[in-house]
Amino acid sequence: MQQSQITRWCHEIMRSQAPEGGFYIDATMGKGKDTLFFCRLAGELGHVLAFDIQQEALRLTGRLLEEHGVRERAELYLDRHEHMDRYAKPETVDAICFNFGYLPGGDHAVATSADTSVAAIKKGLGILKHGGMMSLCIYSGGDTGFEEKEEILRCLRGLPAQDYTVIVNEYYNRGNNPPMPVFIFKK
Repeated sequence: MQQSQITRWCHEIMRSQAPEGGFYIDATMGKGKDTLFFCRLAGELGHVLAFDIQQEALRLTGRLLEEHGVRERAELYLDRHEHMDRYAKPETVDAICFNFGYLPGGDHAVATSADTSVAAIKKGLGILKHGGMMSLCIYSGGDTGFEEKEEILRCLRGLPAQDYTVIVNEYYNRGNNPPMPVFIFKK
């Protein structure tokens, strides 16, 4: 495992906690790497939903899933992540992942924002099963700024400890505003 890459590290944590053959959501599809990870974890019995607001993300993800022979395991939606509760019933999802920011290599003007990201996290917590988990890869600085990161952290600080365990990690010896991996476990 490449220990310094945030998405791989998050995948390993999710793999150790989420059941195989479950119901998963990639809330920020991007180029489809998290969707592919979930499709593999889902196997033939599970199911994956993935969301993005850019048609290019759906195209890239669909192609990646086709290349790996798992396209039938996922439903790809051109919709905002804060609408995921329209596609999944309360307390039915085993794991949800987010990568906040913009599509790698894409238009930096099209990025997640504080208000919609916090709303999406709250909606995700409502559809997450008890015993389920959520992974957040929070990118800040540069084009995305710090507002989204601060608003997300403020939201997470307010989650009741009797209902959720929130683990916030950081790259302690890196400069240039490194990404922040966060895990939320619903009790």
